[in-house]
Amino acid sequence: GCASLTSIIIPSSVTSIGDEAFYGCSSLTSITIPSSVTSIGNYAFSYCTSLTSITIPDSVTSIGSNAFYNCTSLTSIIIQDGVTSIGDRAFYDCSSLTSITIPDSVRSIGNYAFSYCTSLTSITIPSSVTSIGYYSFYECTSLTSITIPSSVTSIGNGAFYDCTRLTSIEIPDSVTSIGDRA
Repeated sequence: GCASLTSIIIPSSVTSIGDEAFYGCSSLTSITIPSSVTSIGNYAFSYCTSLTSITIPDSVTSIGSNAFYNCTSLTSIIIQDGVTSIGDRAFYDCSSLTSITIPDSVRSIGNYAFSYCTSLTSITIPSSVTSIGYYSFYECTSLTSITIPSSVTSIGNGAFYDCTRLTSIEIPDSVTSIGDRA
């Protein structure tokens, strides 16, 4: 809740960014996560409404639930190889986010992970992903294309619910479960 904090340097001695570490730092415009960090906790950067871009180094293996929740100015996210899971609501309501590349290391996309990313136009899901959580792209109203690889076996409830500009989607034979309102 340090509303006046504009920037911070995290030293290379830090190995994890804990839950709610920078929650509500609404003036924080930039942050560099060192390669010593292996995890980003729940709500770590939630409500950092001035944060415009973030690079998650390949040392990070998990992005916690709600980690970047309501980072409404975030336009660019670079997730390097290393991350295996994107937590529930990790990028929920990042309404300025236009694109994201999910690396090949990611196995699961959490529930509501990209919900309300209303500026997101396209997404490529890598062949390492086996499940797409429920409501993961809910209300992504600018989403026009999505690629689902043959590694995906389940698509959760409401995964693409209210993606009003999505004109076509190809579901591979590998999918054995599609939830309600997907």
